[in-house]
Amino acid sequence: MARVRIVTFNIAHGRGLSPIQGMTTRRRIRTTLLKISLLLADLKPDIVALQEIDENSLWAGNFDHLEFLREFGGFEHSVFGINTRRAGLLNLSYGNAILSRHPIVEWENVAFGQRQIGEKGFLFAEIDIHQRRIPVANMHLHYRSRAHRFQQVDRFLAYLHDKQRHRHAHWAVPPIVCGDLNNTHSSSDATVTLLSHLHDYGDYTLHPQTGYTFPSPMPSRRLDFVFLPPGVTRAESHIVRSFLSDHRPVVVDFEIH
Repeated sequence: MARVRIVTFNIAHGRGLSPIQGMTTRRRIRTTLLKISLLLADLKPDIVALQEIDENSLWAGNFDHLEFLREFGGFEHSVFGINTRRAGLLNLSYGNAILSRHPIVEWENVAFGQRQIGEKGFLFAEIDIHQRRIPVANMHLHYRSRAHRFQQVDRFLAYLHDKQRHRHAHWAVPPIVCGDLNNTHSSSDATVTLLSHLHDYGDYTLHPQTGYTFPSPMPSRRLDFVFLPPGVTRAESHIVRSFLSDHRPVVVDFEIH
C-alpha cells in the first residue's frame, strides 16, 4: 500500500498577485518562486501538477521556472509540457509541468492549438511510485470560451480512450486527472462534463468538494481540481491558504493498494 500526495497549482507565471503580466521584475519573480518552492517543500507532495509555468519567457524573467522549483523544492524529477512558444524579441515559452519525487517513466504533451500566446493543453505522464505505474494528466483549459473548453475536453477524452486501449495493462489505476479547468462564475461546465465521461472508466471522485481556489485573496470560484480514479482509497483534500498566485493550491492525499 502506498500513501500518495498530489498538489495542483496554477502559479500564474511567477508574478504573484500582480494583475499585469510583464510588469514584475525578474528579482520579484525569483522571490515568488522561492516562496512557492518553500511551500511545496513544507507540503511534501509526491507529485505536483503546475499550470502557467514558464521555460524561457521575456515577461517572466527569461529563466526556467521549473528547474528553479525542482532545485529549491528538492524534487528529483520533472517534465515540461510547452503549449505556447514564440521566438524573437518578445519570446514566450510556457505551459504545464510536473514535479515528482518518483521517476517519470513516460510522458507526452498535447497542445490544443498553435496560437503564439495563450495556448492551452495537457501533459500526460506515467510515474513509478513504489513499483506501481501511476498515470497522471495535468490540464489547463480555455479561460474565456465555454465552447472551447468542451472541445478541449473532447480532445482529451479521445486521447485518453486511445491510451486506455494501449497502456492500461501497465497502470496500477486509471489516470489521475488534475489542473485548472477555468469554469465560469455561473457553471461548472467543464468539470461536470469531464467527470461524467471519466465515469466510463469507473467511479471517479472530484476534489476538492467544497471551498474555492480563485482569486486567492478572496476566492469565489473553484477552478482547480483533482479527479481521483477507482482503485484509490481514503482520499482527503484541502485548499491551501496562499497568496503566491491568483490561484490557491489544492492538496489531495490518497492510498493505492
